[in-house]
Amino acid sequence: MRSVGRRSSVDEVIGQLNEQLAAGAWAPGERIPTEHELVAELGVSRAVVREAVRALVHLGTLETRQGAGTFVVSAADPVPMLRQLRLAELRDVFEVQLAYDVQAARLAALRRDEDDLARLRALLDARDRAHSPEEFGSADADFHCAIVEAAHNPLLLEMYRYLLGRLREGLAQLRTHGELAEAGPHAHRSLLEAIESADPAAAMAAVQEVIEPSLRSLGDMLGERR
Repeated sequence: MRSVGRRSSVDEVIGQLNEQLAAGAWAPGERIPTEHELVAELGVSRAVVREAVRALVHLGTLETRQGAGTFVVSAADPVPMLRQLRLAELRDVFEVQLAYDVQAARLAALRRDEDDLARLRALLDARDRAHSPEEFGSADADFHCAIVEAAHNPLLLEMYRYLLGRLREGLAQLRTHGELAEAGPHAHRSLLEAIESADPAAAMAAVQEVIEPSLRSLGDMLGERR
């Protein structure tokens, strides 16, 4: 196997392991190299190797036997199934985010101050100017997090920040390939205007218009009927 470097993603390591399985390097029933050996050969961290192997075990490609190592169960390509699982996980996170965002938008419309509004305007402008998927993703996350901050509920903010980390991980790959439909600038402007107008009902409706396109897009990718 070729070294993929310490900054490699779990997906790249899964790809390397899958290539070896497809090439017959390890036949069903055989033990794959140890975690230590994979770390040395691939040049990645132990955490990345462990997560990649765990994913393949979850998919039924590999099997871990206590005290004996990890063995090949199937050489079938697990990537399509893995993609479906990750899309489903991302959809679940989006559904929770929608619930948080609706409440945050309602409270922000009631509690925001002038400093909150100035920050929201600046962050939305930055979102509109973003070009790369990474830049856009960061600006989008900052804008939504600022709405939660404007709600002035510390517990809601703490919970949302955890959720935002999960969202960033899942969205990075989809945005790079332009696969996920997202609400455009107009929907986000409407959300900001509702908060500026201190209209909680309009803010709640606007935030649903922001999140729903992505939820529908994920449902389409999963082949769900809505």
